[in-house]
Amino acid sequence: MKGRFVKPANALKSGIMYVKSSFTREPVRPPKPLFISAELTNHCNLKCPECPSGSGTMTRPRGYMDIGLFHKITDELSQYLYGINLFFQGEPMLHPAFFSFLEKRGKYRLIVSTNGHFLSPDSAVRIVRSHLDKLIISLDGMDQDTYSAYRRNGDFVKVVNGIRNIALAKRKYMSNLKIEIQFLVNKKNEHQIRDIKRFSREVNASLKLKSMQILNACEIEKWLPSSPRFRRYVEKDGDFHMRNTLPDRCERLWFNPVVTWDGKVVPCCFDKDAKYVMGDLNKDSFMDIWNSDRYHEFRKYIFTDRNSIDICRNCTSGLRGVRF
Repeated sequence: MKGRFVKPANALKSGIMYVKSSFTREPVRPPKPLFISAELTNHCNLKCPECPSGSGTMTRPRGYMDIGLFHKITDELSQYLYGINLFFQGEPMLHPAFFSFLEKRGKYRLIVSTNGHFLSPDSAVRIVRSHLDKLIISLDGMDQDTYSAYRRNGDFVKVVNGIRNIALAKRKYMSNLKIEIQFLVNKKNEHQIRDIKRFSREVNASLKLKSMQILNACEIEKWLPSSPRFRRYVEKDGDFHMRNTLPDRCERLWFNPVVTWDGKVVPCCFDKDAKYVMGDLNKDSFMDIWNSDRYHEFRKYIFTDRNSIDICRNCTSGLRGVRF
């Protein structure tokens, strides 16, 4: 099948296979993914305490994705993909060849998520004049003390100026770039939700208020906000648990895989330390990995006992009533 029907036909087939698998509890191998996340680097300039990259708890090697590896992904999958996320762990704009990844090799949406420390006036112009479709910028406070409570080593003024640089460049060049400010709601910053809403309107950016994932159970009370809308966890029998029971299914395994900087294919964005490697793109094609027995068995395991998989126990997929 050629032309404009390739993507929707693939999406329809993927959806049917996922629904069928969910009902029968027996996974059917999907055709092609609809989205993919490519980790440009797992290096970061910040020390966020609940992030494996920033906190230093990540055990896998650090490095930068080779542009040739990225082209291998896009050459094989671009005609099927609706979008590519150029982020996973780390700060993507630290990649020495960051702007080379913004050159599209197909009709898909490109999305970057950044901590906003590298949005100089020149970089802002290059971004809005590139093929980037959406820029997500993390801003978790509206003054230095509140912001750096979580974004440790971060510079609030630098990030705010960077956002203004992007907004100015977007107006100047009449760019269609979508700007989204992401605000992780926690106990330290929830009093500034009204302020972040006001600032987002000022720079003509959308705003996403997100609940906070907490990796260290001992730190939950330190970060858990008062509003139930932004709490992923509830206290029960003296311990904290996810608010809802995880369903034994996960659409991410049919639609949105993740590729680490060194070519490892992992099931989803919650496998931050690449514990469940499905295959290596330096050795095999993506579709060989996607349709492998290893991937099939992992999908099957999701249908039988998802809660026993450690990366799933802190996952938001399937939760109701929580902003994530």
